[in-house]
Amino acid sequence: MFDLLIIGGGINGAGIARDAAGRNLSVCLVEQDDLASHTSAASTKLIHGGLRYLEHYEFRLVREALGERERLLAIAPHIIWPMRFVLPMAAGMRPAWLIRLGLFLYDHIGGRMSLPGSKPVRFDGPGNGAGLGAGLRPEAVRGFAYSDCWVEDSRLVVLNAADAAAHGADVRTRTRLVSARRQDGAWHAVLQDRASNEVQNVTARMVVNAAGPWVSDVLGGALGQNSGARTRLVKGSHIVVPRLYEGEHAYLLQNPDKRVVFVIPYEGKFSLIGTTDMPWTGDAGEVAISADETAYLCEAAGRWLTRAPTPADVVWSYSGVRPLHDDGAENASAVTRDYVLELDAPAGEAPVLSVFGGKITTYRRLAEAALAKLGVPGESWTAAQPLPGGDLPDGDFERFLADLSAAYPFLPPAMARRLARAYGTRAVTLLGDARSLTDLGEDAGGGLTHAEVDYLRAHEFARTPEDVLWRRSKLGLHAPHGTAARLAGMMGAAFVEGAKHLDC
Repeated sequence: MFDLLIIGGGINGAGIARDAAGRNLSVCLVEQDDLASHTSAASTKLIHGGLRYLEHYEFRLVREALGERERLLAIAPHIIWPMRFVLPMAAGMRPAWLIRLGLFLYDHIGGRMSLPGSKPVRFDGPGNGAGLGAGLRPEAVRGFAYSDCWVEDSRLVVLNAADAAAHGADVRTRTRLVSARRQDGAWHAVLQDRASNEVQNVTARMVVNAAGPWVSDVLGGALGQNSGARTRLVKGSHIVVPRLYEGEHAYLLQNPDKRVVFVIPYEGKFSLIGTTDMPWTGDAGEVAISADETAYLCEAAGRWLTRAPTPADVVWSYSGVRPLHDDGAENASAVTRDYVLELDAPAGEAPVLSVFGGKITTYRRLAEAALAKLGVPGESWTAAQPLPGGDLPDGDFERFLADLSAAYPFLPPAMARRLARAYGTRAVTLLGDARSLTDLGEDAGGGLTHAEVDYLRAHEFARTPEDVLWRRSKLGLHAPHGTAARLAGMMGAAFVEGAKHLDC
């Protein structure tokens, strides 16, 4: 019997599994698809306080998120790093005094901050603001700069799950919860392996329903429970286009509808633009960007940037459904991003905790709150313990990269940087005793070697080409045609999920 059965392999499920396993609970995590295959990999890929949430008076959420930004940067400096954001000003938009007040709160509400604070900048002359205006139209002459962090979102999920497994958790991907019923003080669950159709029976003292967009479906269906909480499904879409400007800074662009859109340097050669906020009533597993959303994002960027993107420039897009707690807000953009934990624990019966809402930045605090609500003993430990590969000396990525390159001088610089970013200190485990590129085995394309694929299968639950090319990495954007087919042969993959992505 497990102490805890967790339904859902997104960031909340993986974070709860890690925390619980580290407190010596026996944990089983089941995910019907791959880890991070839905909402958690469809974010804007930021660890941030959420500057715009201040407009909706979400001060507690922003304070918690800014505190978490510092903690997550410390425990995962390989996949999380600081980024400077520029918010240009224009007549008819939010007034400068309001932005300055909001940034002052943003700088101070979260307590101690290691990142540079905000400041006003001018783009039309010499000084430290000139480079931050690269790519902006000439009429944008002033604005503000502030700091937040970037994250490899799907890798954050995978590393939490991997650390949970290292602490003894049983992580089962491509495994669906068929049903679960209370009996004799425990949950008796029927699971099904989606590849083999094998039926598995497990028992658990407690259940956590972290099924994301399907949280209400799982609660009322497989678990057979009623809930007073309501889920508001909101679709967010992003597009990726060839790089629109030089520099490593991002833009936060205001729009006439009062929404904001990010434009962010992405994967070296590209720019990421997002996000939209659209009500969603369809199947969360079939979500995709619409032509209207693509046009909206292109127009939002083109309103400010010299090089205006068009729908024809889009090289990739992705969409996700955010399972927000329905707070009654009329506008989808105004719905709270805070989380609600609903516990159903009748006297003498096994409890179930359902997770509604939340955001990737606050997943670790959500996990602590979830275990506290379930009455799990033990002290919190995840705030200071690095995620796998995150134990870089002094958190200094560039120094670690230099050491890795010196230890493996045969690695091309771009490949060494990619491996260091993806795996941190675990890159040494992947590379082992290799003394040449040929020692790493066949290259499936784009520098993806047999040794790396073996590592991903052994340590990161990868089973299909899409797992590797789009969730464990973003090599799908870079790899040459035929990579997916070679990778399928290398992995002996019996099936290919999401083949629409696998055109490389």
